[in-house]
Amino acid sequence: MTIKDLAAKTGYAVATVSRVLNNHPNVSDKARKVIMEAVEESGFQLNANAKQLKQQHATSILVVVKGTSNELFSELVESIQSQIAQTQYPLYVDYLDEDSNEVRRALQLCREKKPLGILFLGGNTHNFQADFGKIDIPCVVVTNDMSRLDFENLSSVSIDGKEACRCAVDSLIAKGHRQFAVIGGERVLSDTGRSRYEGCLESLRGHNIPFDEEKDYRAVRFSYQGGYNGARDLLETGREFTALFAAADVMAIGAIRALRDNGLRVPEDVSVMGFDGLELGSFLVPQLSTVAQPAQVMARRSVEMLISQIEDGAAAAHETVPFALWERESISEPKQ
Repeated sequence: MTIKDLAAKTGYAVATVSRVLNNHPNVSDKARKVIMEAVEESGFQLNANAKQLKQQHATSILVVVKGTSNELFSELVESIQSQIAQTQYPLYVDYLDEDSNEVRRALQLCREKKPLGILFLGGNTHNFQADFGKIDIPCVVVTNDMSRLDFENLSSVSIDGKEACRCAVDSLIAKGHRQFAVIGGERVLSDTGRSRYEGCLESLRGHNIPFDEEKDYRAVRFSYQGGYNGARDLLETGREFTALFAAADVMAIGAIRALRDNGLRVPEDVSVMGFDGLELGSFLVPQLSTVAQPAQVMARRSVEMLISQIEDGAAAAHETVPFALWERESISEPKQ
């Protein structure tokens, strides 16, 4: 009889069974009663040697970074490192491609590194639905809302990306723009790409502004080159637009270079709005308008939540933090 067998027998998650067996708090009286009755009926005994071995090795916290060109994640990693340095836990950071399966990678690293908990920077809901049930340690997803998933050991810290994008496009419409292009991520592979696209579309439809997905949207990688390629492709079609929204600052910066290479001025000919609030944007000429994510706040809260779950057996939680809209030099009213 194993912990997984007990979980199957009682109907509770492996993480819940583990907390009961190790006398952790934050378990309901009902769950504790059912699980302990199953323990007595089956004669289950916790292997002290195995537990001790696990404790000897499980000392670190793992950060799984989904994407190697997302500079917001670089800022988050730096802030997380600063937070973890104030604790007793070593930190291990692993990077993978934005199209890779972060949950399967985490499962592999759990076998190799035996971490106490995991911070995911970015995540795809489908990947978590399919494979996260095999992970039984506390985890927090940063920048993506996972509240729709019912895992007792999975938390998340994020902004409302859909609402943020709606506000960003609303601000461009308020300046008089009616011809839009959008550069974003692959919506099937990326929750971020999907939610940000939906926010843009919600704003445009709410103002009865026509938008042709095939002609006005380009799905690219979250990188400078992706933004450059997306803007170049839009221009090559001959499609006219006075405002361009990019789902990441790195995309917006690449797009501005493509616009300039094609003889267009920002913001005189095309207004450009990004997303993330990277420090670099404030030093560009023109300064980049953007939706700012509070990276330090998200890093601090995600670390606090994970440590609380590891040390105190705290329940999973899903927190939405506020965003800010920075209207700067890269946007203006369209030419008449």
